[in-house]
Amino acid sequence: MQATTYQPPIWAQTLFAALLGWVLGAAWQLQQAALWSAAVYASFVPVALVLIAVAAIKNVAIKRLSPTGKQALVLLAWMALGFATTGLRAVAFDADSLAPALEGRDVLVTGVVASLPQRNETALRFWLQVESAQLAGQTVRVPPRMDVGWYGDAPLAEPPALQAGERWQMTLRLKAPHGARNPGGFDYELWLWEQGVQATGYVRSGAKDLAPLRLGTTWQYPVAWARQTVRDAIYARIENRQQAGLIAALVVGDQAAIDRADWDVFRATGVAHLVSISGLHITMLAWGAGVVVAWLWRRSGRLCRFLPAPHAALLLGVCVAVAYSAFAGWGVPAQRTCLMLATVAALRLSGARWPWPQVWMLACAVVVASDPWALLQAGFWLSFVAVGVLFATDLGAARADSTWASATFDSKIRPNEALTASSRAGTGIARVLTSLQANWREQWVITVALAPLTLLLFGQMSIVGLLANALAIPWVTLVITPLAMLGAIVPALWDVAALAVSGLLVVLQWLASWPGATLSVAVAPLSVAALGALGGLLLVAPLPPALRVLGLPLLLPVLLWQAPRPPEGEFELLAADVGQGNAVLVRTAHHALLFDAGPRFSLESDAGHRVLVPLLQSLQERLDLLVLSHRDMDHVGGAPAVLAMQPQAELLSSIEADNALQSLRPARRCVAGQQWDWDGVRFMVLHPQAADYDAPAKPNALSCVLRISTGINTALLAGDIEQPQEARLVASGIDLKASVLLVPHHGSNTSSSTAFLDAVSPRVAIVQSGYRNRFGHPTALVSARYAERQIAVVDSPHCGAYTWQSWQTDANRFGACWRISSQRYWHHRVP
Repeated sequence: MQATTYQPPIWAQTLFAALLGWVLGAAWQLQQAALWSAAVYASFVPVALVLIAVAAIKNVAIKRLSPTGKQALVLLAWMALGFATTGLRAVAFDADSLAPALEGRDVLVTGVVASLPQRNETALRFWLQVESAQLAGQTVRVPPRMDVGWYGDAPLAEPPALQAGERWQMTLRLKAPHGARNPGGFDYELWLWEQGVQATGYVRSGAKDLAPLRLGTTWQYPVAWARQTVRDAIYARIENRQQAGLIAALVVGDQAAIDRADWDVFRATGVAHLVSISGLHITMLAWGAGVVVAWLWRRSGRLCRFLPAPHAALLLGVCVAVAYSAFAGWGVPAQRTCLMLATVAALRLSGARWPWPQVWMLACAVVVASDPWALLQAGFWLSFVAVGVLFATDLGAARADSTWASATFDSKIRPNEALTASSRAGTGIARVLTSLQANWREQWVITVALAPLTLLLFGQMSIVGLLANALAIPWVTLVITPLAMLGAIVPALWDVAALAVSGLLVVLQWLASWPGATLSVAVAPLSVAALGALGGLLLVAPLPPALRVLGLPLLLPVLLWQAPRPPEGEFELLAADVGQGNAVLVRTAHHALLFDAGPRFSLESDAGHRVLVPLLQSLQERLDLLVLSHRDMDHVGGAPAVLAMQPQAELLSSIEADNALQSLRPARRCVAGQQWDWDGVRFMVLHPQAADYDAPAKPNALSCVLRISTGINTALLAGDIEQPQEARLVASGIDLKASVLLVPHHGSNTSSSTAFLDAVSPRVAIVQSGYRNRFGHPTALVSARYAERQIAVVDSPHCGAYTWQSWQTDANRFGACWRISSQRYWHHRVP
């Protein structure tokens, strides 16, 4: 029997155009570097409504417009509406941002703890819902929600235990949300924007400050209180922090409870989506609740006459999903899943039988209407495209009547589909085999189809992910998660769940240790990735083999893409935005070195994991040399993560022989006079002298100084040397002139002497410092010295990651700032 091509009705095509237009309009608004006024956005609304009305009315001025033309008109109208409403929401939210005059001021704030407090070895962090604020006895307006840190300052040895729902009065030092801005890096400011947080601060608890005062307990955040109670009970029951953290993450959504090393294993094996509160868990729970409700409902004829059992199962399943998501923290992925479940449930209850593209696009439009900024989240695109691929390859379309099939946008497979299919396939072994076959095929299709998108978003993908998911998905969803959740009622079940977690970790660690467990490539441009995504879709599409094989050449550019490198005889500097610390990537035509590795923020967080490893992965860069100027933690804090990722890199440093880093990679001493050539570029160490290691000295006095030169353009990386070392360099007669200078000691008063600046005479000076850092770097005195000599100063808070190329022309010789070139309206603009 010859297959016929399905042509959706005109209404379905028009509906799809409207939904797509809404999503595109929101996406368009998200590209704005700065917000317009509310009046400008509002002016789009009547225009859009008029166009929608014109397209809906028959036999008017556009009666001769073709169906395609009418759909284009609908698309444009809804684009304008989506653009305008997203802009109006952004303007309204931005109106509550922190006033610049309050930054750095100590404000007396009264508010309620509104989140699950998170404690590490350096601080206690929580969200504070503000009720009132005073500055010097006068009431001031501050953002309604703040991200607060409480550090162990005197007179308190450590912050007290906080409980969600408690009301506190405390003095906070406030500042606007400000995060690192690096190519391919995490957008912290966007994350806070999406969470509704518009200010950060820390508790002032010194001897001269008004002591924080607990005012009492409220019932404003009962869910957060219950989550904290359950989390504390898990930690009290299970001594092993690794096992307890994973269980806490599954039950209450406490992602911070998972160790960083475990996250590395989960990413390497492609199962990170399983250990978060993902659409898979929520949908599985909703489906299970629906099955139980339907079975019980059918036991009562009166209930069935009042409401059919399938409808009751649908409604109760959605309610259970919402309740679980709320208890697990109501994170953005959980919100998306609940919205999609509710959307599909509403269609089912109304009796609508829409074609799958319309269902797919409606769920997407509902999520975007709720949270337009979800379009900028990698998880949204992976899950949304995954379901679309299943539908497009007939795996979803063939079973479109599955209760939750099109709603699971945050999972990589849909186990309920396999269960639905298996129920029709017979009983016994046949049912099991059918279920396994369906699961395996879906996972295979999604793995292949999403490979280009995964490589675009993350620069790597798990080769063992298909096998790891085949083992982990049923174990986590059918064993660990139910045991972990039921443990809140019967705590003894947490012990069983801990054993199940232990077994899972053993298997995943073994898979992650396989050679070639992950594939890493340079992040390709969007156009190349789009072709790769098309290639992945062709490979799994229900097409003749001769057509499917055409997907392979489309995938090759994604796999073989190489980041552009400097030409022969030239070099590139990339000063990463790592806050208060140094980290500069130097690349030549075929070599690379990293000068310093940034700070450590806590035992579980450092610049290596946060910034440098993702940056090096996105460029697919292999370091030949890691230079650690000296032992201070703001220069070596990220070194362990970098060394673990770059096993071939040599280490050159002034660190002492018994430094802990020596056990990771034996270091060669940097000594003045060392030099080498890479691809026509000369590298020379100018400091310290060999004799400097024999006499006790401050770490700054031993800081390595590196000169890089093409013969025409020169860069001088000065580390943390101070004025005595600067004077010795000037007196040595070495040619110090440079085009670009890494400012010594981040712009401290102890460095950047007038004689040194006159000797170097740079065009550009790079200051790597943290926003509103406690040292005041760069100081006003030092900044004035650079300004007097008309030296352009670029600093991390204003610039983000800074790129300078030795071959650049006079028109762009001052380099490029990532914070400026990638500016969006939610990003902080430093005064």
